[in-house]
Amino acid sequence: MEREIVITREPIDAVLGSNRIQADGRDGAWLDFYGIVRDTEPDGTPLHGIDYEAHETMAEHQLHLILDRVGSRHPISRVVLVHRIGLVPVGEASLLVRILSPHRQEALTACAEIIDELKQDVPIWKHPR
Repeated sequence: MEREIVITREPIDAVLGSNRIQADGRDGAWLDFYGIVRDTEPDGTPLHGIDYEAHETMAEHQLHLILDRVGSRHPISRVVLVHRIGLVPVGEASLLVRILSPHRQEALTACAEIIDELKQDVPIWKHPR
């Protein structure tokens, strides 16, 4: 599986400028998941944004391990994963998971697994503002 992992302080769309990819004959699914900062916490507390902090080297290492595990369970051609750090305002994306796969169900399942494992295992911390 081809992969690209980016941890950045820049908006996700700015980072993707050089990472436009094309599906090849193997791929029948292209899935983009954007995690967007909401304007309230689950308890209703208003937010202006979320300040993300990371141990960048360890976060990147853990993300590679997650992609190894998920890739061993699902046929994935390519993954691009971008996570922002620093203050991300309400309405902007803090996470992009892009998956190319032969079939949509595999892409959907792999995406959900990547996000679940990321939230559990990767040293990226959220500080609501």
